[in-house]
Amino acid sequence: MSTNNKLDKSFGPVGSSAGVFMFTIGLIAIFFSIILGLILVLVGAFMGFTSTSTVVDYDKKRIKLSNNLFGIFKTGQWFNIEPTMKIGIKKSNRAWRAYSRSNRTLDITIKDYRIILYDSNDKQIMPIKKTGTLESAKMELELLSNKMGLCLV
Repeated sequence: MSTNNKLDKSFGPVGSSAGVFMFTIGLIAIFFSIILGLILVLVGAFMGFTSTSTVVDYDKKRIKLSNNLFGIFKTGQWFNIEPTMKIGIKKSNRAWRAYSRSNRTLDITIKDYRIILYDSNDKQIMPIKKTGTLESAKMELELLSNKMGLCLV
């Protein structure tokens, strides 16, 4: 059994919405200019749909942090989960800033909790899952530690 945990958009919320807009304009522009339309569709699909996720395979005790190019093609490398590894919770504050043509800033702050995989020396390896509240992160942490047989930090 394996699960796919979606983490973040690669270009942030502003870049992602701009990519979806370019993708839509590219679909319309295909009727007028095929080359320009295809370029806009490809660039917009890359910006709008590329994201990161973590795939956890509980049966084979392995994990993969993957970049989902165009939202379809998954890239990444599998890591075997060792019994000396640990998992823990870390609060994440991400801020995205965009500037308009009139030099006004748009700040978007995303606050969440992430379940992180640590090695035996308590060094972060990769995030496993993202949750919105501390209570749900604690529940997921207990569930993941029981499924994978890992200690808590």
